[in-house]
Amino acid sequence: MLLKTYELITQTYIQQLADLIEQLDLSPLTDNKIAIAQRRLLKFTNSQLALDFDEISDELVNIINASYEELHAATITFKTAAQIRIQIIVASILLSIGIASILALLTSRTITHPVEVLTNVAQQVIKESNFDLQAPVMTTDEIGILATAFNQLLYRVKSLLAEQQAATLSQQQMQETQLLQSEKMSSLGRMVAGIAHEINNPVNFIYGNLDPAIEYVDDLLALLKTYRQEIPILPLSVQAHATEIDAEFIEEDLPKLLQSMKFGADRVRQIVLSLKNFSRIDEAESHPVDLHECIESTLLILNNRIKKDIIIERLYGDIPSIEGFSSSLYQVFMNILNNALDALEEHQNFQDKPRITIATELQDKNWVVVRIADNASGIAPDTQEKIFEMFFTTKATGVGTGMGLSISHQIVVEKHGGRLTCKSEVGSGTEFMISLPIQKQHLPKDAQLQLLR
Repeated sequence: MLLKTYELITQTYIQQLADLIEQLDLSPLTDNKIAIAQRRLLKFTNSQLALDFDEISDELVNIINASYEELHAATITFKTAAQIRIQIIVASILLSIGIASILALLTSRTITHPVEVLTNVAQQVIKESNFDLQAPVMTTDEIGILATAFNQLLYRVKSLLAEQQAATLSQQQMQETQLLQSEKMSSLGRMVAGIAHEINNPVNFIYGNLDPAIEYVDDLLALLKTYRQEIPILPLSVQAHATEIDAEFIEEDLPKLLQSMKFGADRVRQIVLSLKNFSRIDEAESHPVDLHECIESTLLILNNRIKKDIIIERLYGDIPSIEGFSSSLYQVFMNILNNALDALEEHQNFQDKPRITIATELQDKNWVVVRIADNASGIAPDTQEKIFEMFFTTKATGVGTGMGLSISHQIVVEKHGGRLTCKSEVGSGTEFMISLPIQKQHLPKDAQLQLLR
C-alpha cells in the first residue's frame, strides 16, 4: 500500500536526482564548480520533492520500527502460544488417559459382570447338580452368545441325564426280568428234573422187566404150541375157553403188544432222558456236547407241536462233540425251533409242504455250524435288525416273553464264543445259523476272525 502511494514521488525524485547529476560539470574540478554544485544540491534537498521523499524515509523507519515491535509482540505471542500448545497437549494426554481409564473400567465391568454371573451359575450347577438353572443373557455380544450356549449345554446335559436315568431304569427292569425269567427257568428245571426222576424209576422198572416178560411169553407160547402138538384133540372145556378168549388172536397179538409196550417204554425213557438233560441247571464247567443228540432230544420234546404235515429234514454232517454247556444249547435249539414252528403255523399258503431243515457241518476244522431253516413267510428287513434285542417280539400280547432269541444270542456269543446270525427273505423263509467253536478256549484268533468275516 505504501509503495503504491509513493511510487510516483520515488520515480520523480530519482529522475530529478539523475538529471541534477548529469548537469553538474566537475571536470576539471574547481572551487567555483564545487560551490555551484553545492548550491544546486542544497536547493534540490530543500525542494518539496526531497521533503516528500524524506517523509517516505521517515515513514519507512516508522514502519520498520512498528514491524520490529510487531515482531517482538509476535515472538512473545508465539512463545505464549507454544506454552499454551504444550499445556493443551499435556491436558489432552491426561484427558485421553482419564477417558481411556473410564472406558476400560466400563468395558471391564461390562465384560466381567456377565462372566462373573455365568461363573456363579456354573458353580451353583456343579454344587447343587441342578441342571434346571439358566444363566441370564444380558448382552447380544460374544458374552451373550456364550451364555446362550451355556444354557443350551445345561439343557442338553439335563436331557442326557434323563435318558441315562431312563436307560438305567430300563436296564434295571431288564435285569429284574432276566432274574425272574432265570428263576422261573431254574424252578421249572428243578420241577422237570424232579418229575423226570420220579418217572424214570418206574419206567426203568417197566422197561427192564419187558425183556424177561417177552421171553416168558415166548416160552409160554412155545409151551402152548408143544401142548397142541402133543395133544391135538383138546378137552371140550379147553376148546370152549379158547374160543371164548380167542386164543389164536391172543397168541398172535400178544408178542406185538409186548413189543409195542417196549417201544413205548423206550420212548418214555428217551423223553425222560431229554427232560433231564434239558432241565440240567447250574453247569459250572463246560463239557463235551453232542449237538445231534441235543437237536434230537429237543425235537423229541417238541414232538407234540410237530404236526403230521410238517416235514423235519435232517442233513447231519460228520461233526465232533464241542466244548460247551448242553442245557444252554438245548435252550437255544428249543427257542429257534419253537419260532420256526410258530412261523409255519401262522403261514397258510404253502407252495410246498411246510418244512424245517436242520443241517450240520464242520467248518475250518475248528468250528461246527448248525443251520435251522423253515419255508414260512420270512422276516421283514426292519424286523431282522431287532430280533436279538431284549423283549422284542412279533407275537401277540401274552404270547412269549420276547427274550428267546436275545437269550439264545447271549448263550451262543457270550457263553460259547460263537456267532448267531439270521438270514431271511419275505416269502422265502428264514434261516438261523449257529456257529460254535469246537474248543472255545483254545480257538486260534485267525480262525475266529475268518468266521466273523
